[in-house]
Amino acid sequence: MFTTISNFYKRSSPSAHSSTNVHQDNELKRKKLSIFLAITVGYGFYYVCRLSFNVAKKSLADEGIFTVTEIGLIGSALFFAYAFGKLANGLLADRVNVRKFMTTGLLVSAVVNIILGSTTEFWFFAILWGINGWFQSFGAPSSVVSIVQWFGGKERGSIWGMWGTSHNIGEAITFILTAFVVGSFGWMWGFRTAGISCLIICFFMWKCLYERPEVYGLPKPEESASPKQNISMGAKQWQVFKSPAIWILAFSSSFFYVTRYAVNSWGLFFLEAEKGYSTLEAGSIISVNAIAGILGTFFSGILSDKYFKGRRNFPALIFGFIYFLSISLFVLGPANSVIDTFSMVMFGLSLGVLIIYLGGLMAVDVASKETSGTALGIVGVASYVGAGIQDIVSGILIDDSVTMIKGEVVYNFETVGYFWIGASLFSMLLATLVWNVKPHHN
Repeated sequence: MFTTISNFYKRSSPSAHSSTNVHQDNELKRKKLSIFLAITVGYGFYYVCRLSFNVAKKSLADEGIFTVTEIGLIGSALFFAYAFGKLANGLLADRVNVRKFMTTGLLVSAVVNIILGSTTEFWFFAILWGINGWFQSFGAPSSVVSIVQWFGGKERGSIWGMWGTSHNIGEAITFILTAFVVGSFGWMWGFRTAGISCLIICFFMWKCLYERPEVYGLPKPEESASPKQNISMGAKQWQVFKSPAIWILAFSSSFFYVTRYAVNSWGLFFLEAEKGYSTLEAGSIISVNAIAGILGTFFSGILSDKYFKGRRNFPALIFGFIYFLSISLFVLGPANSVIDTFSMVMFGLSLGVLIIYLGGLMAVDVASKETSGTALGIVGVASYVGAGIQDIVSGILIDDSVTMIKGEVVYNFETVGYFWIGASLFSMLLATLVWNVKPHHN
């Protein structure tokens, strides 16, 4: 069985180069566009199946199906599975057929969501959500390896930034459409709708995603500028593990992800319970950060490539400070739709930039392009361990703040709010420690 699975995901052998340069150029352009669309749309819908639980949290708590602490534990199951899955699958993504690999991840995630729409058993729910986290970790490494394999260093940051809008697209779909479904038909249909929509996208991704250029007789990007090292892939990957800069960036990303998923996981709950919005109103406010993030993400790579010669440190510091201010305003500001929406606009813009820089691109810049999946995996495991710890800590802190006033449950978010704000500050400070680290250009 292992041999069968291994053969299925095995890379295809290179083919002879096409006969004419004109044919090569046209075919390369067509496949690059197809791959970009496949990983952008595909990874966007990965998020639809990843965030469905976040929209359902308030309903699950209100209906007494799970306690807030149990909800935090369930959420952490995805993050921890995703964290270690991202490391393991980042190592694998450097070696496998990414077309089959990425499609498999979304397919299993979709099926899990459909099943979750029919269960209320805590341990079964938690285990399934953890399984979802593992297969969610197929998406980002496959996308990044595809970018590195098909796009050269001079355009990589720009393409990465444009691909990064996929998570904003997925978040916007989740916080508007899934929130509408949950509000109208109940939390079970939120999971079912997410799963069914992702099954459809699997067919699109299978059709439009391709393997490495050399499989189709096409030249690799910047082939002449990338001399081969006479060391094994394992040795190259070990070099990445030994890099202090990679680990500093990983821990910076870890704190960044605490605040990122504080808003994604608990933002709706916070707005409903603390500020009195309805589910649809809260979802609409949170969705603004996803929509605004599209701009930040899209232009992040272009900004650093064009104006900072590929260096990400200075713009990372600027947007790190904006990120800190925006979460502070969101948590500490009054219940006012204009103020809350503005804070989410600034949060989304800065998050959109930082998720590209801290979430992987700065680490991939430091590593060689042959080990991009490994670099992303190291950052990923730290990021989602941080996100997982956040979900547990946030759930406990929120649960411990509960009081009963005139027979009604009242939440106090003061302590957990400072936890979220502090994490954004630590992230910004850690990122400054790699200020002088130079990118690796092959």
